[in-house]
Amino acid sequence: MPDRRGRRRDAGQVAIEYLGFVPVLLIVALAGIQLGAVAYAAEQAGTAARAGARAASLRQDAQQACAGAVSGGISVACASSDQGDSVRVTATVRIPRILWSLGDTTKTATMPLDH
Repeated sequence: MPDRRGRRRDAGQVAIEYLGFVPVLLIVALAGIQLGAVAYAAEQAGTAARAGARAASLRQDAQQACAGAVSGGISVACASSDQGDSVRVTATVRIPRILWSLGDTTKTATMPLDH
């Protein structure tokens, strides 16, 4: 028959093992958040590129349309180029850093020029 003292030691061992596993769980959770930030930045870049291309096809300011299309706190840089009968806009958004700095994401949109 085990004594109470042995049970108390086992409970302490489980607590120590749990504390050792907490950092692993934290890193996995933060990596999941980082993955979400990558997807969010890519979505924002796509939205900005489409808005910029739409504005440029109507002979409006593509950079202003790009900046207006993204959520607050996100900086976007847009470059447009005339392709003859269409316009192409490339939007670049910096991926937010949670754990790692992953650089930028870039999306391109092309729209026909309005004649």
